[in-house]
Amino acid sequence: MGRPSGGFSALARTRIKICGLTREQDVDAAVAAGVDAIGFVLYPRSLRCVTPERARELSRRLPPFVTPVLLVVNQPAQQTIDACTLIPNAVVQFHGDESPEDCLQATRGGARPYLRAARIPLGEAGGGFDLVKYVHEYSNAQAILLDAHVDGYGGAGKVFNWSLLPANVNAHLVLSGGLTAANVLGGILQVRPRCLSLAVDVSSGVEVSGPGNQGLKDPEKINQFVAAVRAADKQLEELVHVTPRELPTT
Repeated sequence: MGRPSGGFSALARTRIKICGLTREQDVDAAVAAGVDAIGFVLYPRSLRCVTPERARELSRRLPPFVTPVLLVVNQPAQQTIDACTLIPNAVVQFHGDESPEDCLQATRGGARPYLRAARIPLGEAGGGFDLVKYVHEYSNAQAILLDAHVDGYGGAGKVFNWSLLPANVNAHLVLSGGLTAANVLGGILQVRPRCLSLAVDVSSGVEVSGPGNQGLKDPEKINQFVAAVRAADKQLEELVHVTPRELPTT
């Protein structure tokens, strides 16, 4: 298959989103590290959940051009609309079973930019997920976020098989699911040549180690993650003429 119709540019910077923030100091650390977006989880069953009011309070710390993202799971459209009213510049991330119609209704016909999560099965089963079809179904989404399919909603820190993704996806993608400073370079090298542009999304991979620390971010891990993404960008600059099949697999 050929390259996406928009063309692959190794010179395009990989955007970075840190998700599941719950504290002021973590928002400040992410901003200081140079990330592009901050995610707030509004799903009540998540250990990283915050209320819309708390998300508004935290988002007020963001400088211009750092985007707040509201992660929702199967909630009524009006609830999403009300949360967006509190944070007018937020992007919505639909991470449940929302249909294309559900996404449009909750964003007032697509007037609010949104991301749609695609839950990719783990292991070889990931090759059976029709991402090209999914992209077509959610053509109004600003980007498709790729996460591992596990019980519940969210990737639970699991990594799906990146190499099984289609070679050509005519969409902007966000790579998520078990990313850390140790593996994000490999993920970018694998996925970015397959799509129009790539962003990465990390949550548990930059959290304080140990049980019970969900939502508590580690500034050092955030900085290491950002540095690894920048290293991947630099490496891709040196591989401008390399095809996806020739890129490293790890």
